[in-house]
Amino acid sequence: MTQPAVYVVSDSTGETAELVTRAALSQFGQTPKFIHRFHHVDSSHMIEEIVDLVAVNNGIIVHTIVLESVREELNQTAQAFGVPIIDLFGPLLNQLEETYKIKPLSEPGRVRSMDEAYFNKVAAIEFAVENDDGRNPRGILQADYVLIGISRTSKTPLSQYLALKGLKIVNIPIVPEAQIPDELFEIDPKKIIGLKISKQKLTKIRQERLISIGLPGAGTYASNQRVDEELAIFNKLASKLNCFVLDVTNKAIEETANEILIHIGEIVDENLEL
Repeated sequence: MTQPAVYVVSDSTGETAELVTRAALSQFGQTPKFIHRFHHVDSSHMIEEIVDLVAVNNGIIVHTIVLESVREELNQTAQAFGVPIIDLFGPLLNQLEETYKIKPLSEPGRVRSMDEAYFNKVAAIEFAVENDDGRNPRGILQADYVLIGISRTSKTPLSQYLALKGLKIVNIPIVPEAQIPDELFEIDPKKIIGLKISKQKLTKIRQERLISIGLPGAGTYASNQRVDEELAIFNKLASKLNCFVLDVTNKAIEETANEILIHIGEIVDENLEL
């Protein structure tokens, strides 16, 4: 039986609501795949669209809206649509107001408003998204680090994970049909991290990927000839760049990211907080 999705709604980033929801789901053995986040929700139009989507998908809403007018509208709209809703902040804010006899400021994201590290993290995440999959080669010159690797070496999730540490990351796919960006040869090789993977593992991943999208697992993308060609191109480039290369075969994203952080911790500015 398909489990109903949980839709986290916030007038800030939604991190608090998602964290609490994940903690609650863990008590039922549920995994994070059931959580979808809507952040910076502050208008009637957004509320109606979100609630309608949740209703269509038979989901539930968990929210941390601090703006009273928005919170009331969301609660009422969900009730009208028959959507289950959990208000994490409302009852707590009301009780604190009664206890302390003062009005809440009702300012979304206030907990992080003066947190410089938070803003650096947001900027790094935006940078990673804008420079994902080689879409902006000029970003290489602005990046703290550049990940290079062939398809299915986890470049994108690694970029996002490292961005959460405040690092500006560019990831560049190594594809036979695409030209290697000149900018890669203009930066310090210590800023480049190559991601390699075993042929056997890569072939299996690609076969499973093809099958998952309804294509034959024996397609060219997963063929021995194609995999050998791409691995050869990557090895030649990594050698030419003289960059650090990390084997990601059978490694979880977190494990690979931690190895990268350990490596760059030896060569980055000591003032950089990881």
